[in-house]
Amino acid sequence: MFIENPKFRFRIVDSEQSLQEIIPELEKSSYLSVDLEADSMFNFREKVCLIQLAVPEINLVVDPLKMNSLELLKPLFLNKNIQKIFHGADYDIRSLYRDFGFEINNLFDTELACRFLGANETGLDAVLRDRFNIHLDKRFQRKDWSDRPLSEEMVEYAARDVVHLHALAELLQDELRQKGRYDWVVEECWILSKVRPAMTNSEPLFLKFKGSGRLDRRSLSVLEQLLQLRIRIAEKKNRPVFKIMSTRALLRLANEKPKTVADLQKKDFLSDRQTSMYGESVIAAIQKGMEVSEKELPIYPRQKAPVMRPEIPGRVKAIKKWRDQLAEELHIDPSMLFNRALMTAIAMKRPNNLTSLGEVEGIRNWQKKEFGEEIITILSHQR
Repeated sequence: MFIENPKFRFRIVDSEQSLQEIIPELEKSSYLSVDLEADSMFNFREKVCLIQLAVPEINLVVDPLKMNSLELLKPLFLNKNIQKIFHGADYDIRSLYRDFGFEINNLFDTELACRFLGANETGLDAVLRDRFNIHLDKRFQRKDWSDRPLSEEMVEYAARDVVHLHALAELLQDELRQKGRYDWVVEECWILSKVRPAMTNSEPLFLKFKGSGRLDRRSLSVLEQLLQLRIRIAEKKNRPVFKIMSTRALLRLANEKPKTVADLQKKDFLSDRQTSMYGESVIAAIQKGMEVSEKELPIYPRQKAPVMRPEIPGRVKAIKKWRDQLAEELHIDPSMLFNRALMTAIAMKRPNNLTSLGEVEGIRNWQKKEFGEEIITILSHQR
């Protein structure tokens, strides 16, 4: 189905047949601009709700919620001859792999390119405003994209997000080539294209909960029970966990450990509505955490920093001083050149040739090629 207004024409693809019909047109293009809309703000298990695609003269909005399979798109994303253009690709790549098994070949991330060009603001709206004086409509940014039917306005809003990506990519690629940084971004995009969603496992939930590292072992036990409760409620209600109980509320509950529903009400741990719905379950979870024996209480894992020889900090300091000066000359965030972990790894190995530098975990080819000799020289003057 094509939808038109005087300024913009796009097509909704909501069946395998309509997708099959358009694939040959997409395969003719040297690029494919891509974006997606998901429902992480509204549902327990987030999912991709729309995929927006653009090639010359064609703007598509693919509706996966109305289709049994998107297998027809897999070869398109794998095709090395078609450049896939995203803006801020990390989340999208993980989501497309999680939901559809899509793997991305020949990625170009315009947000990453902006960072390597030293842009202060890298959100798509800010970049398009700066480069083309185009202002994106953000009215529907926080809408529930899993809700059907979607209004025509919402679908058009989604479709417009990819319209300018190719022009932006061409502009940024020219600038990167002029500055000698194009190969840097190509390598980073290749690495980025390999990211995958985190695997579910049986690790305690508190390990991924902000603030849990500051709790004692008993409070950790209580927090774990509360987190388990929250996730059960969220799954049952099909709601995101943060809409069940907030991080702040859970930390207060784990620290103060109220014993009755009346205690919950006295100190406003939760809203009246939350207390009414979950109060008894919360108290039961706290009691369960309190009943864990001393020897079975959880321990927050502390990663011990590697023992450094006394000369290592001096090497790191020398590399950092050089890096910061270089970043100032290149007008780029210093961490884009070398982050702290990589500088430390280089300092610990103290390579004396490019082969040895290439063996440092995390080093990129572009870093070795562009700056390897300078780093080796710096280290040669350090003890």
